[in-house]
Amino acid sequence: MFWTNIKRVIKAGFISFWRNGYVSLASVLVMIVTLSVAAAMIFVGALLHSTLDGIKDKVDVNVYFVTTTAEDQIVSLKNSIEAQPEVATVTYTSREGALDNFRKKHANDQLTLAALDELNDNPLGASLNIKAKDPSQYQSIASFVENKAASLSPESSIIDKINYSENKVAIDALNRIIDSSNKIGLILMAFFIFISILITFNTIRLAIYISRDEIAVMRLVGASNMFIRGPFVTVGLMYGGVSAIITLLLLYPITFGLGPLTEKLGTGLNVFDYYISHLVEVSLIILGAGLLLGAISSFLAVKKYLKV
Repeated sequence: MFWTNIKRVIKAGFISFWRNGYVSLASVLVMIVTLSVAAAMIFVGALLHSTLDGIKDKVDVNVYFVTTTAEDQIVSLKNSIEAQPEVATVTYTSREGALDNFRKKHANDQLTLAALDELNDNPLGASLNIKAKDPSQYQSIASFVENKAASLSPESSIIDKINYSENKVAIDALNRIIDSSNKIGLILMAFFIFISILITFNTIRLAIYISRDEIAVMRLVGASNMFIRGPFVTVGLMYGGVSAIITLLLLYPITFGLGPLTEKLGTGLNVFDYYISHLVEVSLIILGAGLLLGAISSFLAVKKYLKV
């Protein structure tokens, strides 16, 4: 008997969904917009974090030494840095190596090479390239290097420059962009969720008004509360489910078209590949959000306008 009633409730919900086609279409379209915004937030977040990860992978700390720094001091500092648990690798480039690299980099710039040959001495200092296990640890590494270098040579600094601050600006700027985009996305989501609930709420309310005679008859014949309320809740769930399915279908051609563009922008991520590889997760999020929106809207409308 229980399952028979469930089948009847679902069937009645389907009939109501198709009978009120235009109002159902309005609710579905608004929910599609809302779920599309949710999907856009997922993809934008993935793009921004992929860009940030790409920058972080390229970020390192380069320590440039003054030309008069003794090699044993540099080696001592290198050994101390390598002993730090947050450090992944430390690469030493001697003054001669730095000069060779400079010549290779400017192999086609004869004027620069000629000016370099006029010098009696190598103007370049040695350097250390430091890679951290976690990009967030570069600040502490840079501070350690400065303090350790000061202890090795208290009378004069052996370090010419540490480039950490230059890279930190780029990372902090991108982090701010991510935070701002998340806040804007949440505001948009909240707005469209409110609109979706409002329209679905009024759609269910209209359906209740249209079916008022049927509801009165069901009350007279002793229909249960579940049988009276169930079809309207089913309609709300259908709004959410249909909207989610349509949104997921629309995402396929949209991400397919945008995929090459996002890859060319230097984000390191093709949104189409991301969509396909995370299809299950994205589908569960969109479908769950759609059903939840429909359930909340219909529940509120039934509770307020259908007194049984």
